[in-house]
Amino acid sequence: MKALRLFGPRDLRVVEEAMPTPAADEALVRVRAVSVCHSDIHYYRDGRIGDTVSDTPLVLGHEFAGEVVEVPRGDDTLHPGDLVAVEPAVSCGRCRYCREGNPNLCQYLLFAGVPPMDGGLREYIPYRPEFLFPLPARMTAEQGALLEPLGVALHAWDLAKPRVGHSVAVVGCGPIGLLLVQIARIAGVTPIVAVEPLAYRRDAAAELGATALTPNEDLAERVAALTGGHGVDVAIEAAGTMPAQEEAARIVKRGGRVVLVGIPPEDELVMTHHIVRRKGLTIKVARRMKLTYPRAITLVRQGMIHLDPLVTHRLPLEEADRAFRVVEAYAEGVVKAIVTP
Repeated sequence: MKALRLFGPRDLRVVEEAMPTPAADEALVRVRAVSVCHSDIHYYRDGRIGDTVSDTPLVLGHEFAGEVVEVPRGDDTLHPGDLVAVEPAVSCGRCRYCREGNPNLCQYLLFAGVPPMDGGLREYIPYRPEFLFPLPARMTAEQGALLEPLGVALHAWDLAKPRVGHSVAVVGCGPIGLLLVQIARIAGVTPIVAVEPLAYRRDAAAELGATALTPNEDLAERVAALTGGHGVDVAIEAAGTMPAQEEAARIVKRGGRVVLVGIPPEDELVMTHHIVRRKGLTIKVARRMKLTYPRAITLVRQGMIHLDPLVTHRLPLEEADRAFRVVEAYAEGVVKAIVTP
């Protein structure tokens, strides 16, 4: 089979490998769609995220969906031919944190596309059935892959806890930010403020119903004018930059809540202390997602969340390096690039 391996920074190679043999408790999945996440770019560009280093050739890709080819004996949840979304976080289910209902914080967590576990940018992958979610008949593999960033957005929303009629700002309108704007729209919050430096992404947020602002503006003043002089109830940072962290703190009201989703390349969290302290802010940091796939599937199936407009680029496995370069550079109006193994 063909697989795409990262041999070092910006060194992606398509290689021929033996077909994987599933373990007794694993299904075999033919991968049909993989979307490139900006956290993949950290490995592509730097070979690491924080202290997690890719020091052996690694198959990236944690946002993916595929077709079930084989199922383990005795499993009645899957059938050959099922199109499934793949939960990349493989938790143990037994440690203290899993038992407390936080599998995303599992002490022994493995995550597809993060060392030491290979991800989805290959033709076939063995996977445990409990982490495979069958898709409804009308959903596509691309939509299945994009359920992962939708899950991240849902988890951030759960941490933010806005109420109907509250005001929300989304700082950073990449795929997760644009999904957060959609969630905000159906959740009944107003106003929805979107902060984004790239004009085409601001336009996308505005089309979804947000008041779109650029970071070059006096954000605190603009947001205050939209919220009766107070600031938003909740600010969700989804940009993955250090300035965005500070922007979120500055535009939220006293006693408000800030949720941090993005991963800055500096691996630092910095906010002006007197702003955070004097406002008495609650700050939450999102660790990926948890238990979101069933809800995500329902939202898409019911037409409440639209994933297809996020896809701007489609490329075969042999051209995956171009997908990574485009996403890294924010080039060609990219929002989501899909790779088809």
